Amino acid sequence: MDKQMLAMLVCPHCQGKLKYDRERGELKCYFDGLAYPVEDEIPVMLAEQARRMDADEKLAKTRSGAGEARGGAT
Repeated sequence: MDKQMLAMLVCPHCQGKLKYDRERGELKCYFDGLAYPVEDEIPVMLAEQARRMDADEKLAKTRSGAGEARGGAT
């Protein structure tokens, strides 16, 4: 996915930042817990097409971010 386009896209629900999950082909909003599909490199930014992330998936982002912060402090 084009990095410039990714930088301009925001969650249509909360206007927050999106994280591109290349492996799953989704743009994820961790604040709302929504994952928007990317089809043929075109983001589908419709709420009715979004997938709800489960609690473990949302927490995985939080845990990985916290681990990186601790690792960088030493």
